[in-house]
Amino acid sequence: MYFCKKGDYMKLGDIMKELLDLHSMTQKQLAEALDLSPSALGNYIQGTREPDYSTLIRIADHFHVTTDFLLDHTVNTTASDKKATHREEQLLLIFRSLTSDQQEFYLEQGQIFLRQNRKKGSSFLPRAQSSNRVIS
Repeated sequence: MYFCKKGDYMKLGDIMKELLDLHSMTQKQLAEALDLSPSALGNYIQGTREPDYSTLIRIADHFHVTTDFLLDHTVNTTASDKKATHREEQLLLIFRSLTSDQQEFYLEQGQIFLRQNRKKGSSFLPRAQSSNRVIS
């Protein structure tokens, strides 16, 4: 649902669709929140028009992301690093939208993956900490 598509970068409209889905918002609700016409917002999402700088900033502020996130932009990275960076930002965005209990569950699930990778000898990640616990 919320992962990078194949290609060098994601389009603004695709990223906005994912943000709307993540926040369970309709285009109409977002248009109202940003004081935009629904058709203008629809054009941004469909990719037929691009928002001006101030509108792009308002969209980013509304979703608590950076404009770089909206534009799928990173500096001085290879294509594979760029995808990883965007995925990391997506994980953070998802994590922040969860309740405390859901965040704890999310972290526990990630820890299970790390333990499995270490057992297979395929993990290159250092030990991470969750709350005050060290992953073992």
